[in-house]
Amino acid sequence: MYAPERQQEILRLAREAGRVDVLSLAEQFQVTAETVRRDLTALDRAGMLRRVHGGAIPAGRLDFEPDLTERESTAADEKDRIAAAALAELPDGGSVILDAGSTIARLAASIPVDTALTVVTHALPVAARLADHTGIDLHLVGGRVRHRTRAAVDAWALRAYAEIRADVLFLATNGFSAQGGLTTPDLAEAAVKRATIAAARRVVVLADSSKSGQEQFARFGSFADVDLLITDRGLALEDKAAIEAAGTEVVLV
Repeated sequence: MYAPERQQEILRLAREAGRVDVLSLAEQFQVTAETVRRDLTALDRAGMLRRVHGGAIPAGRLDFEPDLTERESTAADEKDRIAAAALAELPDGGSVILDAGSTIARLAASIPVDTALTVVTHALPVAARLADHTGIDLHLVGGRVRHRTRAAVDAWALRAYAEIRADVLFLATNGFSAQGGLTTPDLAEAAVKRATIAAARRVVVLADSSKSGQEQFARFGSFADVDLLITDRGLALEDKAAIEAAGTEVVLV
């Protein structure tokens, strides 16, 4: 198969599936990963695809947002390790904000039942996992609930976070990089995330390495706002160094 034919097929696959990844394409076309990367770069330069970490998405879909079920099943092992490592960051008897996100929900599910903690969250899945924990003083922030993330947004949520000051925020993001900062597809979600950052003394980002290098539509913070990033060992060493240069500690699990 000639390169133009292969690139046309890659474009078709990306439009059908919503994204393509380098390793799967290399196996399918029986070529090297470097050959696929060159194909994706050519399609990106032509404006037909947009490169993201590990693959590409169709042009114009930088705001693509997988639903909750899809996110729960993506990078499950990595998310479990990240959530387990995050348990060490819980303040003893203190207060935390738990953002909306599949890795944050895993952290909530991992918190021991007898933990004494004040928890504030605007995420329905997170609240559901903690509702039976008798040692947790649980505060559910209200607002309009986005169906895709099951998270409360808009004015009610923003007002609630303006009234508190928590010890630690556990924050999720759809994309991150040292240059682009923290991004998410939805402006309303970005506003709430920004409010949670302002409401916490310490900010811990939980994100698997597939989010590295991705830039979504709405920017809500930079690594200057983040004390600690917990991610998996798939993060490129040069990306780790760049994030650490911004003043953020990076833990790979």
